[in-house]
Amino acid sequence: MMDRNATGSWTRHSALVLTVCLVLAALAGCSGRETPETKQSPKQQDAIRLDYWTPFSGGDNQFMTEMVERFNAEQDEIVVVQTNSRLDDYYSRLRTAILAGNAPDIAIIHTTSMPQFVQNGYIEDVTEAAQEIGIDWSQFTPNIREATVYNGRSYAVPLDTHALVMYYNKTYLREAGVLDEATGKPVIAPGADGFKAFLGKIRDAVPAGIAPLSMPSTRIDSVWLWWSLYNQMKGGGAFFDGSGTKATFDNPEALEALSFVNDLYATGLIPPDINDSFKLFYDGKAAVLMLGMWGTGAFENAPDLDFGVVPIPVLYDHSAAWGDSHTLAIPTKHGMTEEKRRAALTFSKWMVEHGELWAQAGHVPSMTKVVESEAFNKLDYRGDYAAVANYVAYWPRHAKQWSLIEVLIKEFERMIYKEQTPEQALKNAAEKVDAE
Repeated sequence: MMDRNATGSWTRHSALVLTVCLVLAALAGCSGRETPETKQSPKQQDAIRLDYWTPFSGGDNQFMTEMVERFNAEQDEIVVVQTNSRLDDYYSRLRTAILAGNAPDIAIIHTTSMPQFVQNGYIEDVTEAAQEIGIDWSQFTPNIREATVYNGRSYAVPLDTHALVMYYNKTYLREAGVLDEATGKPVIAPGADGFKAFLGKIRDAVPAGIAPLSMPSTRIDSVWLWWSLYNQMKGGGAFFDGSGTKATFDNPEALEALSFVNDLYATGLIPPDINDSFKLFYDGKAAVLMLGMWGTGAFENAPDLDFGVVPIPVLYDHSAAWGDSHTLAIPTKHGMTEEKRRAALTFSKWMVEHGELWAQAGHVPSMTKVVESEAFNKLDYRGDYAAVANYVAYWPRHAKQWSLIEVLIKEFERMIYKEQTPEQALKNAAEKVDAE
């Protein structure tokens, strides 16, 4: 169970509600439902009001709401009013609000979406304003911090990284003889063949109906795994040419990575037609799961689940894993006062300095001092993958990147359902990206 002392008392009822929300949330990721605005206390009626938009799921939103409420309770000068929306339409709503002059005072923006917001002038340059209220950019993990910097200027305060990691059910790994009892870690021979052998031993040992590796046959998960493995290769990881106008991922390294992913599906190491890989693992019906860090907070509440989590194994030349970051950005709008700007950055500073609270959802905080803090290191599991923040493989900075990922998803799905080969999937995806 998580140490929740830092966030105030949680009742058994709260934990139960959180568990139910997480089980029902698709992928347990950032696809939240719309929630009521955060309430303010009577003592804050004269405070500076900040409208804060977020796109979190049931699990992430529970932790974020706790943080907002704690910030509001600790001081009287600023009241943050949080509005949470579904990720499906979050960015279209945010863009519309910015263009209409009705933008929130502060908003969560993923680094994958940031290029479009920077290019179009939708968010403020906060370089000097953040420093004026005491945000020290040197205190952030360089890899996370760099994802918010454009032409040497800072456009958001990074809150975290949430990367792809490997969860495993210790009971099934123990049955297969691939669990180191001394460390509680998986025993995996080197390389791609070593990982396939690891899953093969699990398949041979576990009961029928237990997935050796749980990943859905549709949606983005296979793309995340491919991008991770492609970036592990020497010379891999290219998506566009230097001009950013032509796709370059139809190449031998990318094909090797995608062929490996396809083989996991084709050989049944990933069983066919999995819809909800998160729930399968949560319910104890999968031995291994590739999912983002956000699953950690949920799995800690799963009854009878004896699990562990480690970074994605290095199957090729060096460590790399798909990842993204939540950032706190100030949308551009008329009438944004200096007072509100300072309040928004004061709130952002508090959020990143209390990153151990957000880490309870599973994310790795952006500030190095938080990752090194006693409060963070008291949390189970997070320390097992915190180093991933140093080698997260972000998507390239392209204004259309979010929609281009949809192209990959569709082509990879056709591959998984044996409608085309990995070679055809990459070729078709590259041609469609070029046509966008």
